[in-house]
Amino acid sequence: MKTYQGSEIRNVAVVGHAQSGKTTLIAALLHAAKMTPTQGRVADGSAVTAYDEEEVARGLTMQNALAFAEWQGVKINFVDTPGFHMFTHEARAALLPVESAIILVNAQNGVEAVTERVWRFAEEAQVPRVVVVNQMDHPKAGGGGGLSALIEDLHDRWGRNCVPVQLPIADADGFHGVVDLVTMTSYFYTPGGDGRGKTGEMPAALAAQAKAAHEALVELVAEGKDELMEEFFEKGTIPEEHLVAALHEAIREDRIFPVLFTSGGMNVATDHLLDFLKVYAPAPVERGAIPVRLPAAEMAVAGEGETAGSAASFRKVDDNEPAAVVVFKTMSDPFAGRISFFKVVSGVINNDATLENYTRRGQEKFSHLSVMQGRKSTEVAELHAGDLGAVAKLRETLTGDTLGQKGADIQVDLTPVPEPAMTYAIEPKTRADEDKLAPAIHKLMEEDLLIRFFRDPQTNEFLIAGAGQPHIEAIVSRLKKRYHAEVTLKAPKVPYRETIRGKAEAQGRHKKQTGGHGQFGDCKIRMEPLPRGTGFEFVNDIFGGAIPKGFIPAVEKGIQESAARGYLAGYPVVDFRVVLYDGSYHEVDSNELSFKMAGRIAFRKCMEQAKPVLLEPIMKVEIESPDDFAGTLMGDLNSRRGRVQGMETRGRTTIINAEVPMAEMLTYGTQLTSMTQGKASYHMEMDHYDVVPQPVAEKILANAKRPVEEEEE
Repeated sequence: MKTYQGSEIRNVAVVGHAQSGKTTLIAALLHAAKMTPTQGRVADGSAVTAYDEEEVARGLTMQNALAFAEWQGVKINFVDTPGFHMFTHEARAALLPVESAIILVNAQNGVEAVTERVWRFAEEAQVPRVVVVNQMDHPKAGGGGGLSALIEDLHDRWGRNCVPVQLPIADADGFHGVVDLVTMTSYFYTPGGDGRGKTGEMPAALAAQAKAAHEALVELVAEGKDELMEEFFEKGTIPEEHLVAALHEAIREDRIFPVLFTSGGMNVATDHLLDFLKVYAPAPVERGAIPVRLPAAEMAVAGEGETAGSAASFRKVDDNEPAAVVVFKTMSDPFAGRISFFKVVSGVINNDATLENYTRRGQEKFSHLSVMQGRKSTEVAELHAGDLGAVAKLRETLTGDTLGQKGADIQVDLTPVPEPAMTYAIEPKTRADEDKLAPAIHKLMEEDLLIRFFRDPQTNEFLIAGAGQPHIEAIVSRLKKRYHAEVTLKAPKVPYRETIRGKAEAQGRHKKQTGGHGQFGDCKIRMEPLPRGTGFEFVNDIFGGAIPKGFIPAVEKGIQESAARGYLAGYPVVDFRVVLYDGSYHEVDSNELSFKMAGRIAFRKCMEQAKPVLLEPIMKVEIESPDDFAGTLMGDLNSRRGRVQGMETRGRTTIINAEVPMAEMLTYGTQLTSMTQGKASYHMEMDHYDVVPQPVAEKILANAKRPVEEEEE
């Protein structure tokens, strides 16, 4: 395979709403570039970037995948991304290793919820955007209002800088060509063919429209550039060579967002899209230096007084800079093991190079340096600055690590991963499954940074957290298929707490005589509530040696043990203070056990008087939804005992912030998908504990087993 310089590389993320045809379009582009003998299909699992068994089974992309096309002297690296709202963090992560993004728009449905979100991600990452209206072969392409309404909608949402650089050619035979508005050349295709077009005469019906669209494009490109404006006013147009260069610059600088038209399924206009990316998409070396963090030593040399890891700097994407790579994805392959996907930040990486892992301080050998075509790897001799590559079986390196030439340390930060939205309890089916579970899940966690796995210290359940129900179900399926570890999924137990609302005093007296030495402990305590979130506080207020100092910790331990068992329903008692103020002891019969038992008794007696109540965890919830569903979602939150804290509008999207009891949110993901046709998403995190309303508490207590203390007075 040819070695490509940084100027000959185009890194492109393909992002958009689910079912807009991202995976199919990439398959069509690869076939048009003759990288595949036939066009891969998602339905039968033959599409290059649809190789994961779970994704094929569900017909849903859940993780980023890479492919490349060699096209007329350039190498175009594609990152295929999920479009389902639950996995948009993957689409966001895909914007780190690329210099441009194809925003794919479904020709029938127009701009959808995730389309808006990924546009915003690209805007935040300052990644140039190319809008591609796909599935133009659909009978209802352009929606109810036709193509002009779709373009008008793009203008309303993203501004008039969204400008067509093509016009689709569609008639009774369907969509079968495009007019290039830069060169005013028409390209015609055979639907279902190899994606290679032939030039021909522009249809007469499009001539006037094409002329007007060309002039609009030229005028927009000329705006803001005095020399182009002068040329435009003098000649009434801009020569093609000047227009090409100016459009390339405008796209690179985010001043223009070109709109193109394709059909991935029918492989129409794909070669022209490859041409467009070659000419107009920025190369890595054009996009400027990459933001990095420098270690303290380098900052001291540079004369900056900043602490290690906090100092921002930049590394130029250049072969002459020190070699450095950042790992942006990890994949577990049953045959090759762990495969690390990386971007060459700077320098040239040769096969069998040894690089230092700046993050973990170890040495790694890059044997069998490769580029990835879906799951298949092609070995290469070297990779230049800006390229994307992969290497298998690195010992310690994980996603997010930066490696490079020793002594030239930098750290490239990945996009932060959001917190998981949903948690389930998992239970291994057999002892053998339990032994396999932790190692298997940790391998999946290396591959998917959103997965969390932990044991709840209160309920002792194994918990697994992910983006939502389909995500967690896919994890469970992978555990079974890849690692032969079978588990049962259950809704997690809600970690209720108990507390008190009133004050109380009580005496705890433990006396037992069984022949020989007996047991005797006696204590008096006061109990009072503390502010929410304070925990437990113990105050020793003993004077005059009523209880020897050596026995006082035993009283505290007895109270803590009893509080951990709960009083109302077996949930830990929190947010209270105990003052030990009096007691008595026996010279012979008193010991630590006796005073521990006395502490337990006193605690239980106080709880009877101190107005005990149940507390429940309250979640901070953020819901992002199209405006149309805001009313429905607000009503639903009210029915879940939620308190809406505020609303915010971003374009045609509404953000709802609310506080909702965890017990009401255990299955929210599935119901949200149902209520909003999969167009909304949510994120939640634990915020605080609050008192459970009496009617709800009565139901919880009716189903709970009250703890029994085994003690004798």
